[in-house]
Amino acid sequence: MAKTEEKKDILENAEVLAEKVEGAEHWIERNPKIVFGVLGVILLIVAGYFGYRYWMGGQEEEAQKEMFQAVRYFEADSLNLAMDGDGNNLGFKQIADDYSMTPAGNLAHFYAGAICLKQGKYQLAIFYLDQFKSGDQLIQARAYSLIGDANMEQKKYEDAAAYYSKAADYKPNKYFTPTYLMKAALAYEKLNQNDKAIKAYQRVIDEYWDSSDFQNARKLKARLEPHS
Repeated sequence: MAKTEEKKDILENAEVLAEKVEGAEHWIERNPKIVFGVLGVILLIVAGYFGYRYWMGGQEEEAQKEMFQAVRYFEADSLNLAMDGDGNNLGFKQIADDYSMTPAGNLAHFYAGAICLKQGKYQLAIFYLDQFKSGDQLIQARAYSLIGDANMEQKKYEDAAAYYSKAADYKPNKYFTPTYLMKAALAYEKLNQNDKAIKAYQRVIDEYWDSSDFQNARKLKARLEPHS
C-alpha cells in the first residue's frame, strides 16, 4: 500500500517528480561512462540489425541472379550444368553453399537434392533435401516425398514410409496428398505392415474420393484384406 501511495505522489506532485528527475540527472553526471557505454551498446545493436538486413538483401539479390541460369539448365534437363555451373554461372551446389542463409540459397538445396535423386546419388539427395525448409503448402511436402523416394531406392522402407507419411500430413491437399499416401502404403507393404498400408489406402478412399488414386486405392486395399 505504501509503494502505491509513493507512486501516486510522484505522478501527482510536481515537486516530488522534479526531485526524482533531478536525482536521475545527478546520477547520470556522476556515471557518464556507464551511460555512454549503455548507449553505445544500443547503437551497435541497432546498427548491426539494419546492417545485417541490408547485407542480407544484397545477398538475396545476388543469389537470385545466379539461380536464373541454373534453373534454366534444370528445366532443360542439363543436370550437370545446373548442379555445378558452366564456368560463368554458379550451379545449385555453389549457390546452396555460398548463399545458404538466403531464401534463394535455401531453394537451391531443393533443386540440388532433386538433381542428386535423378542421378542416383541417394544419400546426397537426402543431405540436400533435409536442409531445405519452407512454409509453402506444396514444396515442403514435395521435399519430404523426395526424401522418401531416395530411401525407397535404397530399400530403407521404414524411413521411406516415415517421410511419405510426413509429406501426406503436411498441409494436406487434394492434388498431391493422395499420391503421398499411396507411396506410404507401398512402403508399408514392403515392410509387411499390411495394417498400416490398409489405413493409408483407406484415407485415400475416405478423404480423396475424387482423386485419380481412388479406384487404385480401393483395389489395392481389397487385395490386402483377409477374405473369409
